[in-house]
Amino acid sequence: MDRSEFKRVRKKLDKTQKQMAQLLGVSLKAVHSYEQGWRAIPPAVERHLYFLVSRQVLPDAHQPCWEMKDCPPSRKAQCPAVEFKSGNLCWLVNGTLCSGADQGTWEDKMAICRNCPVFTSHITP
Repeated sequence: MDRSEFKRVRKKLDKTQKQMAQLLGVSLKAVHSYEQGWRAIPPAVERHLYFLVSRQVLPDAHQPCWEMKDCPPSRKAQCPAVEFKSGNLCWLVNGTLCSGADQGTWEDKMAICRNCPVFTSHITP
């Protein structure tokens, strides 16, 4: 996540920088730094932001990822998104098997998720 996306998500949530700092459990200075590009946005903050914006949409209004992506039963049996009944939050759960294997780091996972219809149906305006 870069500074412009951080700011876009904050505005989508209709929060001031101070309110965003409170929601994320960070200082106001940290939010300023994220938006100015002076400080990298930590994965935990990025994850929290995406979760908050995803909750603006009714969670039941989305098809689970395993249906949307037509996952084979063998993959579903091993996927944490299925185990934790998080088919509309699969992007939030580490260790999902979207491409047939665990994606590794949060950054690697999000590189895949940003192009996935499950993620974009929750996050994009």
